Amino acid sequence: DKVLTELIEPYELRVAKLREFLEDVKPSLRYDIVPLVDPYGPSVTDPDLQCLVVSEETHRGGEAVNKKRLENGLPELALHEILLMKDPDHSQNEEEKISSSSLRQRLLGTLLRPPRQDPALPSRPYVIGLTGGTGSGKTAIAKLLGHLGAFLIDADKLGHAVYVPSGPAYEQVVAAFGAEILNEDGTINRKVLGAKVFGNQERLKSLTDIVWPEMARMVKEQIGEADAQG
Repeated sequence: DKVLTELIEPYELRVAKLREFLEDVKPSLRYDIVPLVDPYGPSVTDPDLQCLVVSEETHRGGEAVNKKRLENGLPELALHEILLMKDPDHSQNEEEKISSSSLRQRLLGTLLRPPRQDPALPSRPYVIGLTGGTGSGKTAIAKLLGHLGAFLIDADKLGHAVYVPSGPAYEQVVAAFGAEILNEDGTINRKVLGAKVFGNQERLKSLTDIVWPEMARMVKEQIGEADAQG
């Protein structure tokens, strides 16, 4: 249930930062760093532990640890509570404390790693694909990229263009699905066509086998046009 779990740092990096902190605080300190694969870790099984450091918000977790220790026949741990550092610059959407969740939110929109250098890829045109469900922000991001000078190719519009009477997929779609999918003016009724393929994997594949290659060809043509424009 963490915020932006995809941006949580890998375990190895977190351990390296923790070790650097411990060595900076007290080089002579003896410690073990162990991964937590459950909510309790070794705190409910290690008989040598004497104290657990908690914060105000994790105090109840410390009490749960002691309850488990008693069930396991181990003595309770002393719970040493520390205050959490406040973040004076936190935004309205961020936590009041200094928090890795807030840091992950601030990473949104930043470059996590440089673009992959692949000698097989041409240096231009540089093609970015925007995907996502309804309301995920594709249009907003596309507009921002457009303001930065990007050449925009709208696959939805191309999807409509392949179906028009002069479009590249029109004749094949009508031949495959019959004249009953046509409106009086000869245009394809996409609702009628959709009803024919909805829930029918074989018919849907027949449609996409016609439409998708034509859309891909139109996309490539527009990429070529963008390249010609510089």
